[in-house]
Amino acid sequence: MRATVYRRPAMLWRQVRDVLNFYYPDCLDDRFGGYVAQLDERTGHVYDGETKHLVATARAVHNFGVGAALGGPDWCRPAAERGLTFLANAHWDADREGYDWVLEGRETADDTRYCYGHAFVLLAAARAVEAGIPGARAELDRAFGVIDERFWEPDRGLCADRADGGWETLATYRGQNANMHTCEAMLAGYEATGEAAFLDRAYRIADSFVRDVAAQTDGLLWEHYTEDWEPDLSYNRDEPRHQFRPWGYQPGHHAEWAKLLLVLDRHRSEDWPAERARELFDAATDWWDDEFGGFYYTVEADGEPVVADKYGWAVAEAIGAAALLSERDDDYLAWYDRLWAYADEHFVNPKYGNWYERLSRENERDGPNRGTAVEPGYHPLNNAVVAMESFERRGDSGAYSPYSSYSSGV
Repeated sequence: MRATVYRRPAMLWRQVRDVLNFYYPDCLDDRFGGYVAQLDERTGHVYDGETKHLVATARAVHNFGVGAALGGPDWCRPAAERGLTFLANAHWDADREGYDWVLEGRETADDTRYCYGHAFVLLAAARAVEAGIPGARAELDRAFGVIDERFWEPDRGLCADRADGGWETLATYRGQNANMHTCEAMLAGYEATGEAAFLDRAYRIADSFVRDVAAQTDGLLWEHYTEDWEPDLSYNRDEPRHQFRPWGYQPGHHAEWAKLLLVLDRHRSEDWPAERARELFDAATDWWDDEFGGFYYTVEADGEPVVADKYGWAVAEAIGAAALLSERDDDYLAWYDRLWAYADEHFVNPKYGNWYERLSRENERDGPNRGTAVEPGYHPLNNAVVAMESFERRGDSGAYSPYSSYSSGV
């Protein structure tokens, strides 16, 4: 398939539908409520019907909310309602006012309070607001309130990372990833409500991290920091394959921040967001594997691979970023097409249209990629929407849904 077909909104809309169709209806959990997110990426069969991870639940709400807002299949709305209800009643700890990280069925297995997880609840609620899901605005406000009260550090303009279930101890670790996704969620909150408080918070986080904090590492984005937001260059040095906090620079996060900065620029236009977006995307492409294709998962500052595996989410985020950059500079269309060609050949499941999570450097599937903290199609769906709207804005033909005013960017 020629990669240029992915410049057509109708083709991108098909990608959105493929992801939704892969998970529905098998992800609906009639035993405990909410979703079963653990579907084998090759066959779609359920391999864990009990574990409920906060991020997986929230991402599925996001996906079905986007599907409903875009005028997708009529089952998207009740599917989003189901997940939002589960977030509000099962994941939410009413006594201590926070979202539980992991449930077994409906029982709490891990009550650690992660800013990262609360950010995804905010993102999910924002997309549900756009879709007109009942109760979504209340959940949006509740998630914002917890982040604002418990994680936000106004003197830094950034968020803390995590606390124990009773909010007694705040970890000294500070991280890039939680702040990036909080920025993402705040942008979505602004898009859903038009309220300046969300946009102001997104702007502050972006400005603080990609300009001030990143200046300590020559503009590149390190992942791990001390309580004083100094780069912790030894953190997980001996665990380079840590699932959530690997050592090294991540090309995928440079591309993801590039995308977010271009969304921010649409809502609050200044010189620096688009300039930094270009710098960060260009840095990510410097870490492309010229022999086998794809981004290395993690690298040294000089580009030497630390973990040479390829992850689908990194390619998906770069697709969204390249689409937005190409609105300003046609030269980025070459990268957009190259990314889709690579994804289509290696990451997209040829039978179902969902994406595989991880490949070896040589683009071989190295295992079943099973776990509890799964990614239910959020990155490929989200960035297909970003690209779809980008090409719609420039007047490309190929109507994709009855709903044409959805403004996604995260």
